[in-house]
Amino acid sequence: MRIATWNVNSARTRVDRMADFLSRHEVDVLAVQETKCTDKNFPADRFTDLGYEVAHVGYSQWNGVAILSRVGLVDVTDHFDGQPGFAKSNDPADEKVEARAVAATCGGVRVVSLYVPNGRGLTDPHYQYKVRWLWRLRDVVADKLAERPDALMALMGDFNIAPRDQDVWDRAFFEGKTHVTEPERAAFQGLEEAGLTEVTRQFTEEPRYTYWDYTAMRFQRNQGMRIDFQLASSQLARRARRGFIDVAERDGKGASDHAPVVVDYELGDFDAVR
Repeated sequence: MRIATWNVNSARTRVDRMADFLSRHEVDVLAVQETKCTDKNFPADRFTDLGYEVAHVGYSQWNGVAILSRVGLVDVTDHFDGQPGFAKSNDPADEKVEARAVAATCGGVRVVSLYVPNGRGLTDPHYQYKVRWLWRLRDVVADKLAERPDALMALMGDFNIAPRDQDVWDRAFFEGKTHVTEPERAAFQGLEEAGLTEVTRQFTEEPRYTYWDYTAMRFQRNQGMRIDFQLASSQLARRARRGFIDVAERDGKGASDHAPVVVDYELGDFDAVR
């Protein structure tokens, strides 16, 4: 089963590129982030015409996540248990859960598409929200894997964290900025300690980045970050066989600032009939 994750930075803007990507790489499941539209405005018809079922969560022109699957799409959930909301004020009553998580079972695999909060700045309320959001996600994962250690599950998407110094083009440039701080990295490590394995790095040491800012010719200079991942349960991680970052999708007119990250999993009977 070929599973990909991609922050498309506007599904309506990138719909043609998304459709071409699905066909060109024969993707079975695509986890999408930052669709930037409501459910009503998501271009679902374009993908159903290609044979994909669609689950989308979008409440406004911000955030938004989706799963596109041609191998089944059941038990869809539009958030994780206890998912924190965000409020600029200190009043918990003002918190609103954002469109940042959607999960579905696709061909026997529980796929979770995640758009982790950015954090914005170290003194911004969004930063504490980000860390709190991640630790709650960690607790949910730990509980689910304790209940079902044999689960085939993958959390994937834009984590907005560079777990290692080599995951950014210049560590000094990020001093005092988000994405590389100890609390963020500790939260990412917490997901791994809960029973998940990051499976993409083993296949993609070069090219290593998944995101390049639009400004300052970052892509042309290869000044990027590795912040898009697939984290798999132990039973799924051992089935990962191949993977790649489709850097070509970051190039050219109308590209997202992220590249898709693709992993092939060997799932026995599914692959025999694919």
